[in-house]
Amino acid sequence: MNSTSAFLRPCTWVYLVLIALTFTTYAVGELGLGGLSFALLVLGIALVKGHLVGDFFMGLHGLRGPWRWVILIWLTLLGGLITLAFTRTA
Repeated sequence: MNSTSAFLRPCTWVYLVLIALTFTTYAVGELGLGGLSFALLVLGIALVKGHLVGDFFMGLHGLRGPWRWVILIWLTLLGGLITLAFTRTA
C-alpha cells in the first residue's frame, strides 16, 4: 500500500459531501420541518450542491475567466428569484 492510496481524492470528498447534504434535505422533509427558514435552508443546500457539481464534476474548478462563473451566476440568480418569491408578502 503506497502513501497516496490512504487519502481520498478531492472529487471523492465532494461526492461524500453531496451525499451528506442530500441526506440532510431528506431528513428535513421526513421530520416534517416546515416554515420559511427550513425552505430557505433546503434552497441554500440545493444551491451549494449545484455549485459543487459545476466546479468538480463539470470541470469548471480549474478554469479562469467568465466560464467558471456562469454556473455560479445562474445559481445565484435562480436562488435569488426563488427566495424573493418565498419571502414576498402580499
